[in-house]
Amino acid sequence: MFSSLFQQQAPYISSWFILFWTGHNWHGSSLRVMAAPLRSLVEDYSRYLQCFQLFLERSSEHQCMRDFIHATLPDILASIGSGQSTLNVMGVGSGAGEIDLEMLGQLRLKHPEAKVDNEVVEPSGDMLYKYKVLVSKTPDLDHITFRWNKMTASEFEKDWKERSPEKRMDFIHMIQMLYYVKDPEATVTFFRGLLHKNGKLLIILVSGESGWGRLWRTFRAELCKTDISQCVTTGDVKSFLDAKGIPYQKHTMPSQMDITECFTPGDEKGELLLDFLTEVMDFSKSASPELRAGVLELLRHPDCSKEVDGRVIFNNNLEAVVLDP
Repeated sequence: MFSSLFQQQAPYISSWFILFWTGHNWHGSSLRVMAAPLRSLVEDYSRYLQCFQLFLERSSEHQCMRDFIHATLPDILASIGSGQSTLNVMGVGSGAGEIDLEMLGQLRLKHPEAKVDNEVVEPSGDMLYKYKVLVSKTPDLDHITFRWNKMTASEFEKDWKERSPEKRMDFIHMIQMLYYVKDPEATVTFFRGLLHKNGKLLIILVSGESGWGRLWRTFRAELCKTDISQCVTTGDVKSFLDAKGIPYQKHTMPSQMDITECFTPGDEKGELLLDFLTEVMDFSKSASPELRAGVLELLRHPDCSKEVDGRVIFNNNLEAVVLDP
């Protein structure tokens, strides 16, 4: 169902997308110029895959994620556990498991004697199957017990309260999935509440200072749906944490994407990239001339992109937010 590139390079984005492709709509700027509602890119799964794979080829997102896991995450993981013989870990929106297993590998290096009880929360049966296959092919995982939860975050919350209300987690990670919940603040509050006294909650999203953040702030009404939090950034997360006086650590994850072809009318790759950036099917053809011109002008603005050797390089920065109990 997924191409190998899609599976291997970004399970942290793909996993919860499946949920919306199979029945949900996407979420919710300033120019109300559309003559008719724009079709969401999720309505055509094969085109979404085309767009997403091109995004992976043109961006450094995959590499910036790996860099964070190997350079920054180990110090975060070293602070959990306090000598416990078993560490409780949870992945929310784990996809096909590649990123999870990389993080579990780093955990093993920091806590070589500990057993790991790993809760996997993932709404896609296809992704869970791929995760299980990956586990079966990966050596040296005997110290990990996997519990598979084919559920959304809200379904898992209900299930957890019924079966394990007292259990506490040492490490919870939510990577590129808060776009797909109705209430990010409530979701973060619930999972943070599951932490052990020395536990950590890791949230990774696009940065509020990225080109995505500027695009969504400007054209939220046109490009974002209202039934999920599609256009959420770490800026939104930090805002509600600050409002509640909840401390956190933040780590910028520099990333960029070459969007040069977006500015060549009719260019096939440019059209795919524009569809991915706006999450609109055939954006150039279906958007009003005013909206199309406004989006292209913003994408080229220094707040979103920079020009390097004649190429237009979009700010694709991610940010990690780390919370204590």
